[in-house]
Amino acid sequence: MTQVTSGKRRSTLLVAVLCWSIVVFDGYDLIVYGTTIPKLLAEPGWQLTAGQAGTIGSLAFAGMLVGALGAGVLADRLGRRRMILACTAWFSVFTTLCAFAGGPTSFGILRFVAGIGLGGLVPTANALTAEFVGKGRRALIATAMMSGVPIGGSIAALLGLWAMPTIEWRGMYAVSALALVVLLPAAVALLPESPAWLRVHGRPEQAHRIEQEFGLTGEADPVGTGPVAPLSAVLRPPYLVASVLFACATIATLFAWYGLGTWLPKLMGPDGRFDLGDPLTFLLALNLGAVAGSALTAWAGDRFGALRSAAVAALAAAIGLAFLLTYPGSAAPVYAALVIAGIGTHGTQCLIIAAITNHYPALARGTALGFALGAGRVGAIVAPQAGGWLIDGGYGVGGNIAMFAAASAIAAVLLAVTTRAVRSAVTPRKPLDSVVAH
Repeated sequence: MTQVTSGKRRSTLLVAVLCWSIVVFDGYDLIVYGTTIPKLLAEPGWQLTAGQAGTIGSLAFAGMLVGALGAGVLADRLGRRRMILACTAWFSVFTTLCAFAGGPTSFGILRFVAGIGLGGLVPTANALTAEFVGKGRRALIATAMMSGVPIGGSIAALLGLWAMPTIEWRGMYAVSALALVVLLPAAVALLPESPAWLRVHGRPEQAHRIEQEFGLTGEADPVGTGPVAPLSAVLRPPYLVASVLFACATIATLFAWYGLGTWLPKLMGPDGRFDLGDPLTFLLALNLGAVAGSALTAWAGDRFGALRSAAVAALAAAIGLAFLLTYPGSAAPVYAALVIAGIGTHGTQCLIIAAITNHYPALARGTALGFALGAGRVGAIVAPQAGGWLIDGGYGVGGNIAMFAAASAIAAVLLAVTTRAVRSAVTPRKPLDSVVAH
C-alpha cells in the first residue's frame, strides 16, 4: 500500500504503533525466561540441571514453531486483525499462568502453550503492518517495529535487576497480565483489518473504506479474488529457492539470538573472567544493542537493501561474539562486543523479515513470513537445549559463545547467497493467482 494525502486521514503509524506495542510484550514474555533461569535452577524442590532448564527453554520455542507455521496461513484465511488479537490474549494468559506453576513439568507445559501465541504474533503483525506502509519504507518500518522484541527483553532484564529480589521469579511472569488489561482492549478498538484480505474475501466496500480512512491506494502486488495462497505457493517456482534460503538463514540467526537470550546470564555470571557485576547486565547489554541497532539496520536496509545489510549485520555479530573468546579484562570491550552481537543477531532477523515482505506479493506475504519464522524456530528450539548440554558437559561460556558465533557466520554466508537468488528468482514475477490455482 502507498499513502495519499487528500482529506483528513487516520495515520498509518497507528497500525505500526499498536503492533509494535504488542511485540514489546511478546519480547518480554519470551526473554523473561533467560532472566529467571538462575532462580529456577535454585528453586527448592525442582532440582533442575542446566540440560533440563535448556529443555524447558526449548519448549517455548517449540510452541512458537507451531504458532508461526500455523498463524501465517490462518491469518491469510481468517483475517490478520483477529489473529493478532487472539495471539495477544493467548500468550498473555499462559505466560501469566507460569507464575502459578507448581513444578518444572507444569511450568514447561505452560511455556510451550504460551509459545504458540508468541510464535503466531510476529509474522501476522509484520504482514499487516507491511500492508499499511509503502514498499520503499517496509525495511524501515519492519525493523523499527521489531525493536519491540529487544525492548521487551530490556524491560525483562531491568525488572529482573531491580524488582526480582522483591517479586521473585513468579512475579516476573505475572507482569504479562498487563497486556490483557491495557493493550488488548486498545487493539480491539483501534486495529484495522487488512484491506487486501477483505477484498479477497468478498468485502470490497469495507476494504475501500479502510483504504480511504488511512489514505491508502491499492496494493501494487497482484491481488486476485480467488483463494489465499497456501503454503505450497511459496514452496514452488519462482519462490522455492528464496523460501528455502530465507528459512535456513532464519534458523541460523534465531539459533544465535535466542541461544544468547536464554543462557547469557547463566554463562557469564559464574565465570570469573567476566566478573563485572550482576550477570543480568550482560543480557541488558545484548538487548540494548539490539534496540539501538534497530535504527542503524533500518537505515542500512533502506539505503543498501535489506538482504545485503542483513549479511553484513550477521557477520558483525559473528566477529563481536568471537572477540569475547579473547576474554577481555575490562568491562567496556565486553559490553561493546555484546552490543554489536545484539545489533547483528536481532538486526539480521529484522532485515530478513523486511526482505520477505518485499519479495512476496500481498496474498502470500503472511504465509511466507510464517514459513520462514516457523522454520527458524528450529534454531530457537535447538539453541537452549544445546547450550544446556554444553554447560553440563563442562564446556561453559567458551563453547557456547563459539557455537553462537559460528551460527552468525553461517547466517552471513546464507544471506549473501540469498541476495543473488532473490535478484533472479522472480523477474518477471509470476502472477500469484496462477500459483494459488494449483
